[in-house]
Amino acid sequence: MRVTHLSLADFRSYVRAELALDPGVSVFVGPNGQGKTNLVEAVGYLATLGSHRAASDAPLVRAGAERAVIRAAVVEGERQQTVELELNPGRANRARINRSDRVRPRDALGIVRTVLFAPEDLALVKGDPGERRRFLDELVTARAPRLAGVRADYERVLRQRNTLLKSAAMARRHGGRRMDLSTLDVWDGHLARVGAELMDRRLALVELLGPVADKAYEQVAPGGGPVFPEYRCSASPEGGPPPVTGPELVGWLAEALAEARPREVERGMTLVGPHRDDLALRLGALPARGYASHGESWSLALALRLASYGVLREEGPEPVLVLDDVFAELDARRRERLAELVAPGEQVLVTAAVAEDVPAVLRGTRYAVSGGNVERVGG
Repeated sequence: MRVTHLSLADFRSYVRAELALDPGVSVFVGPNGQGKTNLVEAVGYLATLGSHRAASDAPLVRAGAERAVIRAAVVEGERQQTVELELNPGRANRARINRSDRVRPRDALGIVRTVLFAPEDLALVKGDPGERRRFLDELVTARAPRLAGVRADYERVLRQRNTLLKSAAMARRHGGRRMDLSTLDVWDGHLARVGAELMDRRLALVELLGPVADKAYEQVAPGGGPVFPEYRCSASPEGGPPPVTGPELVGWLAEALAEARPREVERGMTLVGPHRDDLALRLGALPARGYASHGESWSLALALRLASYGVLREEGPEPVLVLDDVFAELDARRRERLAELVAPGEQVLVTAAVAEDVPAVLRGTRYAVSGGNVERVGG
């Protein structure tokens, strides 16, 4: 699978941009702040409905504009499609697939598949659990786009349940009044059902990723492993993975919610569920977070992305590989190893401030980016 043409309107720094893309490696070179990352960020947004640099859509719309548009032509084998997303901060985003506009943005998931390497990936190892949950959920959705609906349902139920718990906590703190919490049973049932499905998909993914990530780490940093990823569940008393999987997860999570209810009413928030789980990463016998060196952390982050690429490539169309300003963060050895591993990709998009940072094996089509202009200069 590859993107053959990318169009932007009022996205980030671009008033307009039209870019034809070749198979193989494309390298975007230019000083920082000129718009290189904006191009690959747009491709990533089509794949995930989110940005790896911004928590909301507002920063993605050019200053002074009301909306931004990302449009791409995509080829997968003999099949050609166009996908368009209109970003409307504060309002519902819109989508168009081929000539149909009777679709939701999440219906576009799966048309473009990406694996993105970026400096922000260091947070997968050193950051808070939310970074690792996002990593898992984006990969889960890339494998099965319908899970975007499950994630959206879970977030909706969680908001409703938290609102009820917060009201109950406030009532207790102001006058000792007790609210009728009978409706909480209904929300518990909803949360257990959708939460169990999301959790089950995450558990299956972690089991699949383990050996692939360990192999990738050995390729990036020989002799530095082994790598052990483990799902840590907030509903488990020991903090480890749940004792059951599959359909039994619904009942188990419902019981955990019932047991946690007194504490949740006291705190005014939902304390157990996928939104509070984590992906624990170990190198050898030690947890990576807090013990891994800077180089080890980088190698582990790269291994997780390479494992993602391996999983997606085995299960469906080969994803577009995006390397956003990664080589400036790596030493020479890791640069060469990473470049050798990704060079055979069907489509690889690379950004760099300095052309010499990009290993020779990735010297493909070259674009110069400056002042919001993108010019093909070689390849």
